[in-house]
Amino acid sequence: MLLQDKVVVVTGGARGIGKVYAEGVAAAGAKVVVSDIRDGKETAEEIRAGGGDAVFFPCDVSRGESCDTLARAAQDRYGRIDGLVNNAALYADLKYVPFDRIEEEEWDRVFAVNVKGVWLMTRAVYPYMRAEGPGENLGGGPRKIVNIASGTPFKGTPKTPHYVVSKGAVVTLTRVMARTLGSEGINVNCVAPGLTLSESIMETRADMIEEEDAKQILTRAIPRSQVPEDLVGAVVFFLSDGADFITGQTLPVDGGSHMN
Repeated sequence: MLLQDKVVVVTGGARGIGKVYAEGVAAAGAKVVVSDIRDGKETAEEIRAGGGDAVFFPCDVSRGESCDTLARAAQDRYGRIDGLVNNAALYADLKYVPFDRIEEEEWDRVFAVNVKGVWLMTRAVYPYMRAEGPGENLGGGPRKIVNIASGTPFKGTPKTPHYVVSKGAVVTLTRVMARTLGSEGINVNCVAPGLTLSESIMETRADMIEEEDAKQILTRAIPRSQVPEDLVGAVVFFLSDGADFITGQTLPVDGGSHMN
């Protein structure tokens, strides 16, 4: 298994794409710390029922104290942290409005979760990831951080500008973190999904998702809908030993809608 016995924290893992990440990482052999502002006990229980090793700890990634508590709990439970998937984000519940109609409070909340949350969570796990030093981590390779961005910054998608700009910031933050942490044995990469038919999207945008999905399919080299499972392989790879000499990269996973 690619992630055998590694310990991986997945934020926003209670439902939707985050839940699929948690399940996929567990299937690859990792011990998974499921975290979310929602109750994720059921997700952890389902992973354990399938033979995996998982635990749930609550966390609001927009609060530094909450992130520090999560990292400490993961370390106390498993004795180390080998990987982090910064998945927690606000999107499905956002309204499609022009940039001049976004409420200031909502703009701030999006950035607090989508950008500040990535920084805070990375800052929280950093002391535990660097504790053993470069080349001394599990399997002799670096620890891994995978940030989740979006394909929308590459296209300038106008419907949710605060979300689009926040995910562009995640791409930039990934590069800064990679430059900063590489010498300490920590790799930082990014996955940029296309429109994905997740549980949350299907619930909140059921009235418009079919039309939106059809438009996205027309832009793809692989002409079909994207589902959460399409993203698992990229996330697992970036967490694996196979990505030991890869850092600072953003990989679009969108069926060829955007090509670098």
